[in-house]
Amino acid sequence: KEKQSLSRMQQAAGGRGRAIPWLSPSRSRLTADSYCVHRIIEDPEWCLVTVPPLAELCLQHIVQNFTNNPVLDHLLPEDQRKVLTRLPTHLPLTVTANLISDEDYWKRCCTERWQVCDISNHGGSWKRMFFERHLENILKCFVPNTTDPNQVLELIPLCRDYVRKLEVDQFLPPVKEDQKEETDDLSGSESDFGFGKVCIHHYDLGALVPALPLLEELHLTYGVKDCGMNFDWNLFKFTHQDCCNLAAAVKMCHNLKVFKLTQSNVDDDKTRLLVRSLLDHPSLVELDLSHNLIGDKGAQAVSKLINHSKLEILHLCNNQICDEGARALAQALAKNCTLTSLNLRLNYVEDKGGEAMGCALLTNTTLKSLHLGGNRLAEQTAVLFSQVLTQNSTLTCINFSCNPIGPDGGKQLLEGLRCNQTLTEFDLRLAEVDKESEYLISQMLWANRDAACLQPLLQQPAEPL
Repeated sequence: KEKQSLSRMQQAAGGRGRAIPWLSPSRSRLTADSYCVHRIIEDPEWCLVTVPPLAELCLQHIVQNFTNNPVLDHLLPEDQRKVLTRLPTHLPLTVTANLISDEDYWKRCCTERWQVCDISNHGGSWKRMFFERHLENILKCFVPNTTDPNQVLELIPLCRDYVRKLEVDQFLPPVKEDQKEETDDLSGSESDFGFGKVCIHHYDLGALVPALPLLEELHLTYGVKDCGMNFDWNLFKFTHQDCCNLAAAVKMCHNLKVFKLTQSNVDDDKTRLLVRSLLDHPSLVELDLSHNLIGDKGAQAVSKLINHSKLEILHLCNNQICDEGARALAQALAKNCTLTSLNLRLNYVEDKGGEAMGCALLTNTTLKSLHLGGNRLAEQTAVLFSQVLTQNSTLTCINFSCNPIGPDGGKQLLEGLRCNQTLTEFDLRLAEVDKESEYLISQMLWANRDAACLQPLLQQPAEPL
């Protein structure tokens, strides 16, 4: 075709058979190629990736539809692990609570929700940690008369088999709607939160605590953590009704071992209400009522509890207990055979209460730790405790820090400690004890510690030769 086109061009030029001067062979080829159309036809959706096996497609379908069709139990163990590693952590608890027991899944749920996760506080279980902290968060954010109570009630059947410990360091009071139109003159607490000067009751634990059969530890604080500029004393008010509700709930929690109610403005009347519900409790071994407003009458109520329960640890630090309350506690301590630790730090026991404690320890044979720091104890108490150190062979720890014991009192304690072989800790910081007595006391304590470490080795039976 190319030759025919060239011949025709030559004939058109004169028919003499001469070549056209302006048409070279290379240009002639370009002219011929211009009549050809090049097209590349391919599938834009073509992919070189291998099609997944049918089993893999089935697993993907199970994961995507797990909420509506949780068929985990019908899978092989290896397929179950594959599904669990792919399941999202935001699935409804009604689906996952009683179906999934894999710890790796619940670990993902915890680490994706909270930055700090310490399972040692939750029995080493990720699932237990998730449900305990999830329930705690709901209780911390619960606003009476505003939050739907079903948020808590619907969670009970899902978490009842896993919750053993609850730490709720905040209880929000109800919000009162302002009925006044002039809100500019109101304080920040009343205008922003709506808390007026009314009786404020918090969430009633009566429906929750008895419904948790495995609950062993309950740590509560009635107050608001982050009130900011909206501070108001009503935010930290533990009412009489709150106390009645809590007392009834704790009484029905038969497996409760540790009960802590701190920083909640618990006074003498409320203490008596709580003690009345804890008398003859079948399993309570630790009670912490620190940082409250408990006085002598409240201490007298607690003294009745000491011998009507199985208490082993009692914390009453930073209250308003004076010598009269200390004497009541000492009388109960003299007859007690279960209590091993008593903390009365930062009260107003003074020497009269200190002497009463010393007299009780002359007969008590179970108490191992006594904390009387910051109680205005002086030389008079030290003289009696010198006799205690001579006769008592059970105490291993005494704290007299921040008391005006004085140099003479320190010497009295030193003399009593010379005959003691069981005391291993004796805190006399800021007790005005002279340096020499303090040094000699520390040397005796080190000797007692070394003896305590060697005692188990000496009690082991000798191996036969």
